[in-house]
Amino acid sequence: MQKLGTVVGMVLDWPLGLVGMVQSMLTDMRCRTAKPRERLYRLNDRDGLYLEVKPNGVKAFRYRFKLGGKESMMGLGEYPATPLSEAREKALAARKLVKDGFNPVQQKQLDKARQELGRSNTLSLIAAEWLATKDWEDVTKKRRLDMLQRVVFPALGKLPVRDITAHQVLAILQATHARAPSVAAEAKRTLSAIFQFAVATLRADIDPVWPVRNALPKNKTQHKTALTKEQVGKLLREIGEHKGNFMTIQAFRLLWYTLLRANEVAAAEWSEIDLEKRVWTIPAERMKARRPHSIYLTDQALEIFRGMQPQTGKYKYVFTGRDSKQMPIAIATFRQLLYKNGWTGTFSPHGTRTTGSTMLHEMGHRSELIEAQLAHIDQNQVRRTYNHTDYFSERAKMMQEWCDFLDGVSKNGGNCDA
Repeated sequence: MQKLGTVVGMVLDWPLGLVGMVQSMLTDMRCRTAKPRERLYRLNDRDGLYLEVKPNGVKAFRYRFKLGGKESMMGLGEYPATPLSEAREKALAARKLVKDGFNPVQQKQLDKARQELGRSNTLSLIAAEWLATKDWEDVTKKRRLDMLQRVVFPALGKLPVRDITAHQVLAILQATHARAPSVAAEAKRTLSAIFQFAVATLRADIDPVWPVRNALPKNKTQHKTALTKEQVGKLLREIGEHKGNFMTIQAFRLLWYTLLRANEVAAAEWSEIDLEKRVWTIPAERMKARRPHSIYLTDQALEIFRGMQPQTGKYKYVFTGRDSKQMPIAIATFRQLLYKNGWTGTFSPHGTRTTGSTMLHEMGHRSELIEAQLAHIDQNQVRRTYNHTDYFSERAKMMQEWCDFLDGVSKNGGNCDA
């Protein structure tokens, strides 16, 4: 009782204005028990905040402010969905904006617009824009998009790019690394590039891949050792006897007869082939070094193209896709062919070039001829120019010898003379 009397005495000692202000301030009970009247009325709180009670019973918090000599008001939400404590927090934030010279109504509209824009800038949308900026060949873009659709988009594709966290990125990379380390490494590089593009176009603040870039074990590239003559003979013989897709087998044989990259063979176009002059010229946009590359068509390579002409000569691509004749075969078909024949883990399509380079050196051919055939860039400018002119006839002889050698080992089990 003594404490209560002390409190009452303190209140009685307050100035009348302060007592009146305390009595007029809103409480949750006052908000809850406020009844509608014939006309709209307001219950004041403090510092411009009040509760507006409409005749239809709707109660809404509003904040009245003055900026530049002009009085305005803004809505802070309906009661009870917006409790009194939250309305006061919103009013306090609005007062700070007014104090700094900003209109809180306009700021609210800007924030809403940014949120809507952020929701529309999904990862899949930004990824599509990023891919469009690349001057890669279509088959490369398709392969990268396929990876994103399989690995990344199911979890993150529809999320605003600005909202994606490093934790979400790490979860995807770890799950992918457990089953396919090389795919996880590609996903990490690709995601980082997409986020950097989003930052550069002001649609993201950070690259969330950066904090977790070292979380996964290093993906060491497995460089397959060159096959022996016996292995080459066995591989070509087994592939030749395979009862699989004829087009895939022919494309795989052409890998060996040309020593080109898998994507360069898979996407071969009839417009690049001159059967009369026996020359295949691949344009710069399809080459890794972005330089056009011409190779001589040996007897064996020429035979493959002439055999394919009646089947696909009316189409764009020499080796057409399984589902669409307007698309080239997928590079994955080479790996599937090797898998079905039990060569996975021993040999990869890229290993053709490694084996070819090793054996051509063993056969006594000069390094500059081999490097020119493989379309490797020579760092010497003068020699590089020479490589793509006079070396062509020498490369033609070398590759014919190489193809004859391949036919020999495939027929004789690797016992022919090099």
